[in-house]
Formats: sequence, structure tokens, C-alpha cells
Amino acid sequence: MKQVLVEPKEVKKEKMEEPKEVKVEEPKEDQKEVGLSDLPGVGAATIDKLQESGYTGVMSIAVATPGELVEVAGVTESAARKMINAARDSMSMGFESGADLLIKRQTVKKITTGSKAFDELMSGGFETAAITECYGEFGSGKTQVGHLLAVNAQKVFPGSTVVYVDTENTFRPERIIEFAKGAGMDSNKVLANIKVARAYNTDHQMLMTEKVEDLVSKEGANIKVLIIDSLTAHFRAEFIGRGTLAERQQKLNKHMHTLLKLADTHNLCVYVTNQVMSKPDVFFGDPTQAIGGHIVAHASTFRLYLRKGKKGSRVAKLVDAPNLPDGECNFFVTTEGLKDV
Repeated sequence: MKQVLVEPKEVKKEKMEEPKEVKVEEPKEDQKEVGLSDLPGVGAATIDKLQESGYTGVMSIAVATPGELVEVAGVTESAARKMINAARDSMSMGFESGADLLIKRQTVKKITTGSKAFDELMSGGFETAAITECYGEFGSGKTQVGHLLAVNAQKVFPGSTVVYVDTENTFRPERIIEFAKGAGMDSNKVLANIKVARAYNTDHQMLMTEKVEDLVSKEGANIKVLIIDSLTAHFRAEFIGRGTLAERQQKLNKHMHTLLKLADTHNLCVYVTNQVMSKPDVFFGDPTQAIGGHIVAHASTFRLYLRKGKKGSRVAKLVDAPNLPDGECNFFVTTEGLKDV
């Protein structure tokens, strides 16, 4: 009877020990970081081609399209799809619960404008991981807000870098110095952390924004704000007439999606200014309308309309936001920054 009793006990111990060993080993395999070489069909030559084109990590492959990888790496479309699917599976990209997204939203930061009324309108300031479009006529303060963001971003994120893509020759380092002194910051350090690129046409403009990915991934730049002033100036000049409208909108749509990808993957605050036109068929109300149509409107997370107010003030109207009510505020643009009326 004793031998019969001993055998089941030993069997029970073996059964209890086996699952424990399996549970310890499985997480170790899941915790291994997946690189480009771990993706199916990716060899040394393909990795070199991908890295030369800016695809340096698994995330960049996961968010790419098969057509992009076919063009860059010279692989077949089926091989490109396998690479993308493997990259997405390794990163568990798929459906997420609302609770998970709420936790991710905690990484979003706000960049203050210096004006309490403006900050209240934007629920604390300009958000990261979003595109904020600001449109208005000349002299409404769009560029001034861009200069101010370049300064205040370094106050919220010490040591960070700001990328300023200038398409209209409006960037002025003297204005940065004035805003930096008004914020009590070292103007030399502020200017040193702003990388300015002068874009001369639409292709150059799009290339400059794509280079931001290289600055983050290859050079390790701590970029928090990307400013494009203005978004549509070159598009408006190069594509003339209704016959080129479809081509212009398609190219502009691709540009906006590149900006969306940068904002989301690197938690950037993307600020773009936009030109306006006057609609001749509007007889009542404000005839001012932003350039770019629905393409720019849909791609922008927040839309602000700036116009001139009374006694030299400016009026900011929140036209569209995913979680904020429409509203407007008044402020003054001074040498030290934005001030409440």
C-alpha cells in the first residue's frame, strides 16, 4: 500500500513542475527585440537598401505600404507584404481597448502659448502627436505663433530640438531672441536648438519633412516640434488652373499623411500655417476660406482661424477639434510673446 501511495505523489510533483518551467521560458522569448534581420526575406543587402531610405527599425516597416518597400528594397509585392505583416505581428499592432488608448494619451504634452485665453481655448496649449493647422490672411499672426512655439517648446521640453521648414522666407532669428528674452531663456541656446530648412518647391518641402525621420532615428535628435510655414505656398504656385487641381490635391494628401505619421510615431507637435482665399460667391458673412480644401481639413487634428481684431489685437477661432468645443479668444502679439486683452 505504501508503494501505491508514493507513486501518485511523484506523478503529481512532475505534473506541477512541468507547467512552471514552460511559463518561465515563454515570456523570455516574447521579450526578445525583433530587428530588420528577423523579418522574413530580409538579408544584408535588403537591410542596406532599407536603411539608406530611412527604414531603420521595425516600426518604420510596420507602418509602410507594400508599394513603398517594393520601390525602395526591390523586393516583390508578396515579399513586402510578408515583411509588413511580420513587423506588425512582432509589435502586436492591432485593435486596442479604449483603456489602453487612454494610457497612451497620458504621453501627450501641451505647449503653452503664454496667453491664458489662448491656452484655455486649446485646453492647455498645442498638443503633441497631432497636427495643428493655423490659417488666416497676411498679418494675422500665424508666423508669430510659429516662432513662439519654437521658443516655448524648449521650455516645456528642455534640450529638445525644433525643426522649422520655411517656405516663404519668414523665419527671423531676431524674433526668436525677443521671445526667448520675454520667456526668461538663453536666446543663444534657443537658437542653437532650432534647425531651419529653406524649401524652394513642393518636392524640396516634402523631402525636408521626410528628413525629420532620419534626424530622429539616425542622429538621435530629440525633436518635439515641427513647424511648416507655410504649408500650401509652393503647392499654390506650382499647380495653376483647374486642370492640375487633382494632381495638386493628391500630392498634398501624401504630404499631410507623412506629417500625420511623424506626429503619431514620434509624439511630435506639428504646426502648419495655411494661406487663404476670398470666395467671391459669399455675399454675407466672412468670405475667407483656407487653401487645400477638404484634404488639409480632414488631415489636420486642430484647425485655428486667425484674424485681425480691434486696436491691434488678434482673434483666434477654434474651427475644428476632436475633443474641444468651438470657441474664440482675443490676444495681443507683443515683443515678449502673446498677451491677453
